[in-house]
Amino acid sequence: MLSTQGQQIPFLFEVSQSGGKPIVTLRNGEEKLKLDEITTAGDSMTIRMGVFDAALVVRQDGADKLKGAWVKYDGKEPYRVAFSAEKGESNLFKTTGKAESFDGTWNVTFKGDDGETYPAVGLFKQNGNDVTGTFLTSTGDYRYLAGQADGNKLNVTTFDGSHGFLFSAEKQPNGTLKGDFYSGKSGHETWTATLDPNAKLPDANAMTNMKPGQKRLDFNFPNIFEGGSISPTDPKYKGKVVVVQILGSWCPNCMDETNFLAPWYEKNKQRGVEIIGLGYERTPDQKVASQKLLKMRERMNIGYDIAVAGEASAAEASKSLPQLAKVLAFPTTIFLDKKGEVRKIHTGFSGPGTGKYYQQEIDEFNATIDKLLAE
Repeated sequence: MLSTQGQQIPFLFEVSQSGGKPIVTLRNGEEKLKLDEITTAGDSMTIRMGVFDAALVVRQDGADKLKGAWVKYDGKEPYRVAFSAEKGESNLFKTTGKAESFDGTWNVTFKGDDGETYPAVGLFKQNGNDVTGTFLTSTGDYRYLAGQADGNKLNVTTFDGSHGFLFSAEKQPNGTLKGDFYSGKSGHETWTATLDPNAKLPDANAMTNMKPGQKRLDFNFPNIFEGGSISPTDPKYKGKVVVVQILGSWCPNCMDETNFLAPWYEKNKQRGVEIIGLGYERTPDQKVASQKLLKMRERMNIGYDIAVAGEASAAEASKSLPQLAKVLAFPTTIFLDKKGEVRKIHTGFSGPGTGKYYQQEIDEFNATIDKLLAE
């Protein structure tokens, strides 16, 4: 578990062997994340977090126990959160008896410590005391959550190497929920929720647009694979439908989208479709940014073009793509028709942890491509 902000963020992982080498598998509800980049030095072990520039650095702490830290290396200074583990635990949270029901779809409002609010949709499935689910927001989802309900209390968590989240709540006498959301080292928000099977978010295709009078993207960014640069006006893209993916290797929602796009591209590129990934990384050093994106490409078997586009912030992304009104989220997906004109801008991505919403995301993507190809 992670110890931060006076809270414990528990998560489950398994250790196994493959070819004489250790394998660590993170378990977040239905999700299993295999970590195979593991090194040892003396009595310590470093478990790299897949594509993310982070690791669990641990050592033995007595029989069947580990102690150490979750370290993220993609900031100006290493980001450290205390970590400990004990063998044999299977429940994330202790339960003392029956739980009230948290099952269903919830209309949620998150509120930051600065007073700013944003809407979300909570999706929970409950089996006895065990609860799985996620939150959808306008900029993406909080991925696979798992935990327990006990009485009128709910606690669910996730840890994917990039983010460590704890969502806690109490069910009120009127059936609403009030709780806290703790994120990593310092992030905190409160949240409230009302059971609502019809809860929904603003239209992801209407959150941003092109500036008045603008129809095309105009960029020229370094190509991390082949050298040179990438521009939507390059001959490679002429007469083709082009998808521009605004992403970062540090972004779990972007990785969910890439896990869909990479195999999709291999199956569909012969139809006259190209994808350009624009990578925004947590470093001003273009060489370091390229290394991060190259690692992502290798681990995720990405065959489409990716460029280093800038530093990781919505403001920087907006500045680098001045034809757009604004970039609100990573990922943002932009669809260009065969003439090179922007036809659709989709903010965020609902990943596989959202169930039917993920399928709707894929169906909408395919329908958009089919329509543009048919023109």
